[in-house]
Amino acid sequence: MATDIAAIPVPPECREMVRAGALVAINSSGGKDSQCMTILLSRIVPREQLLVVHAPLGEVEWPGTVEHIESTLPQGVPLILARTSSGKSLLESIEERGRFPSPSVRWCTSSTKRGPIERELRRYLQAHPQFGGRLVNAMGMRAEESAPRAKKLPWKRSDRNSRAGRSWFDWLPIFDLTEAQVFDVIRAAGQSPHPAYGMGMSRLSCVFCIMASRADLCTAARLQPSLYARYVRLEERIDHTLSPTGVPLPALTGVPVEPDPRKRRLTPRAFVPGRR
Repeated sequence: MATDIAAIPVPPECREMVRAGALVAINSSGGKDSQCMTILLSRIVPREQLLVVHAPLGEVEWPGTVEHIESTLPQGVPLILARTSSGKSLLESIEERGRFPSPSVRWCTSSTKRGPIERELRRYLQAHPQFGGRLVNAMGMRAEESAPRAKKLPWKRSDRNSRAGRSWFDWLPIFDLTEAQVFDVIRAAGQSPHPAYGMGMSRLSCVFCIMASRADLCTAARLQPSLYARYVRLEERIDHTLSPTGVPLPALTGVPVEPDPRKRRLTPRAFVPGRR
């Protein structure tokens, strides 16, 4: 049974901001949660107050992600792409640093997603004075996903982005939904999730993500062999692994790649909690 929109709690302060004409920006990764959130918010927020923003990740993003977002946009709602200001790809940044990000130090999120998105939203607000400097920044995080996410506040003022003349709140509209409910909303709207889900992926982020399960890494290695080989070569060159366990991708996935003859092959190292 599809989730009833009435079951989605809207904080009173959020309702007041929307009534006052605030811009509601939907952060979209192209994944199921972003898609569900877009469907639900398009039912309760006037279209002229909605904006969808996506941080494109280029070569490390699932093919067709931007096209999927475009095809599922509510009519009349604009999409803006928030690119990194450096112009560097994620793989280039990893090689330059000599390390992959880690669950505790997720610089990939701040530099390729959150930072560029916040920059573009500030610019958009400045260029569109009809919103009065009021912004509701909607993100598709859910409590069910992990213990750390369950501790997040679904409605919170952004001290970093609020200033004189700009009132910015971060909102997690689907915080209390289950994964099954998310797919119900998408199906009831007559839409389909990104094709990667149908090919076996449980989440849609970078094709090879530091937060990915072993099953997802195995599926991604099978579906994107060329990109997989680039990640394996990168692990070899910088002597550091994508997985926080310290286990190289070929050992995790069971999918071999011919080693770079110029570099020694990584061997699994003892995992020490907290060490990267």
